[in-house]
Amino acid sequence: MIGVTVLTRYVVASSVWVLLLVLVTPVSVPTVLMAQPASTDPQPLSLDDLAALDALLEQDAEDGPTEFDRGAVLDVAGLGLVLAFAVFSFLKKSEPLKMVSLVLSVVYLGFTKASLVSVVDVFGALRWRLPAFQDGPAYYLLIVFTLASTVLWGRLYCGRICAFGALTQLMDRVLPARLRIEPPAWLDRRLVYLKYVVLGVAVLYFLSSGDTLVYRYIEPFWMFTRSGDAVMWALLTTLLLATVFVRNVYCRYLCSVGAGLGLLSNLTVFRIKRWGECDTCKLCEKTCEWGAIDGPKILMSECVRCDDCERLYADEDKCPHWLIEKRAAGQAAKP
Repeated sequence: MIGVTVLTRYVVASSVWVLLLVLVTPVSVPTVLMAQPASTDPQPLSLDDLAALDALLEQDAEDGPTEFDRGAVLDVAGLGLVLAFAVFSFLKKSEPLKMVSLVLSVVYLGFTKASLVSVVDVFGALRWRLPAFQDGPAYYLLIVFTLASTVLWGRLYCGRICAFGALTQLMDRVLPARLRIEPPAWLDRRLVYLKYVVLGVAVLYFLSSGDTLVYRYIEPFWMFTRSGDAVMWALLTTLLLATVFVRNVYCRYLCSVGAGLGLLSNLTVFRIKRWGECDTCKLCEKTCEWGAIDGPKILMSECVRCDDCERLYADEDKCPHWLIEKRAAGQAAKP
């Protein structure tokens, strides 16, 4: 019995040791050979492939710009022609050419393209949210021209390019003069600051709310899209009726874009020449439709370079400067 017991203990002990050895001995894992990916090295193009590629490139070159590109090119070309003609008419100081320029602005920039500088552009600049250049080259051409021309000559955009301003100037040419009411000088000098209030309130409202749709109620430019609600149409009707009696009432007193350009026009390089006789002469001041002349001083923030006073300066039969010179020359010629 003792031998059996010892033998049993030996077998059990041996079994335990075998189990321990099995548990603690690392199992050798056979190495598995994974399928190797096929080579990704590019294969050289054959002569036939190269010929096909050349044919595709030639076809693309023949096709030229896409329809979108053609539209963008036409927009830039059309806008460029209108701007170029406006500058040409301005430099020539011609009243008939100016009228043609105003008509072009209304028809093309207004009712055809509805392309005007807006307070919304000011909002975009404040938040640096501007369209990509490739999406709007004509937009950037108009903005750059407006800023550059203002620095060079003053509010030329307001006087010739803006479609709404051009429309009100044309209205003034066809409406009977007897309907016109001129605000007294003291009132006019105060009303011109109202547009700066409109600009300031609009900017503060935008910065606090992020709402750009406020432009619909402070600008009439949407009229060229012929899309507005009842309130907008009512405001527009009121504004146009007021324009019948007070010339350029929106441009002079309410336009936020005009306010911004008025501030910039203080940097104008090529200003209107003044004669020594302008200190006492009131002829141009009475002629100015924009209230931009105060005695001998031209208010650049209000002047839209309409040419009226400059044509008078050049008129040797009306301007006192030339009349005085003629008289002096005549007296000097006498023996």
